[in-house]
Amino acid sequence: MNRPNDRPPIPGEERTVKANFAALRRCVKCGLPETYETIEFGPDGICNICRQHEFKKEQIDWEARKKLLGELIQEYRGKYDYDCIVPFSGGKDSTFTLYYLMEEYKVKPLVIQFNHGFMRPNLLENNQRTFKKLGVDVMTFTPNWKVVKRLMKEALIRKGDFCWHCHTGIFSYPMQVAVKFNVPLVFWGEPSSEYTAYYDYRDDEIEEVDETRFNRYVNLGITAQDMRGMIEKDFAFDPRDLAPYTYPALRDLKRLRYRSVCLGSFIPWDTRRQSQLIMEKLGWKGDDVEGMPPGIYSYEKIECAMQGVRDYIKFLKRGYSRVSQMTALDIRNGRLTKEEADTLISEFEGKKPPSLEIFLEYLDLSEEEFNDIVSQTVVPPHQPCFQKILWTRKTHDFDYWYREK
Repeated sequence: MNRPNDRPPIPGEERTVKANFAALRRCVKCGLPETYETIEFGPDGICNICRQHEFKKEQIDWEARKKLLGELIQEYRGKYDYDCIVPFSGGKDSTFTLYYLMEEYKVKPLVIQFNHGFMRPNLLENNQRTFKKLGVDVMTFTPNWKVVKRLMKEALIRKGDFCWHCHTGIFSYPMQVAVKFNVPLVFWGEPSSEYTAYYDYRDDEIEEVDETRFNRYVNLGITAQDMRGMIEKDFAFDPRDLAPYTYPALRDLKRLRYRSVCLGSFIPWDTRRQSQLIMEKLGWKGDDVEGMPPGIYSYEKIECAMQGVRDYIKFLKRGYSRVSQMTALDIRNGRLTKEEADTLISEFEGKKPPSLEIFLEYLDLSEEEFNDIVSQTVVPPHQPCFQKILWTRKTHDFDYWYREK
């Protein structure tokens, strides 16, 4: 694949991206488009995600919520080998969750890390620094890479989303550890209500990270058993290789009397403020991410070398990427104007990441085959343009990422 790093734009390319940006109906307040998952618009043109955040700021009794948090921790404290389990990616949310629980409540956690295969050098340094400064027990699990590649390809073909192995593993493996180690309390970080309406702040409830949530949207509607049937005809593997992606049996979880909750259901979540805090207290360092405005969102999704590809696929399918998502959040929090957000979206969104070349090597696909697969999952009324798209720049650590060839 011919991939110049910084070639001049072909006439009409930038206009194509801007035209796609303008074509979709968008929230008049935050700018999220009609192709955004779970979005609905009110008569005033403001989306339901914005309304959720208004409720979060104005209606939730956060003092009462924090009291519930203290009572929940006290209920489990000291009764097991660990007070709780903290699933840990090393990104801003899981790092803050671990720091907050240890700093505020002096818990003894077991940290569980599922290595999805794309951890970047800076992330690994962050992890080591965090673990040593806090003083925690850590379990890291790395699944079979050959199986991971096959799962990525199947998920891409079926759903236009290659991250099935990552999401199912991150959410199911810590629960398996909870059962095996008899640790009933599991703390996740950011609630999904921050970004989508799969769960809604306006329901005024504690967001449970359970089998219902796992099957609602985490696993894309594909169980590990489903995946086995999809790949077994053309791929030799041991069925036990899919065990890490299998959610524990409900009877085992009930016997454990587990609680699996989001910390963000008990305290008001603020990614920018929390990122600054872990930078100050733990020496946590941000990083550049393909397709994101440099310096502005250096705390966002730094844990995955393939994040640029994921965002690029989202843009091709839905006409927006993480730039829209993060600027919308900043608008709601009063840190960015709609005009400033539109400028960032127009400048950075939808460009092709250099990591696409590495990704295609992993899956043994040509770019033409990749485009054909993604085109089958486009969400109307978005109409992607596969030919006239600019390249974004390499990140500083690009040459250190694992290559198949």
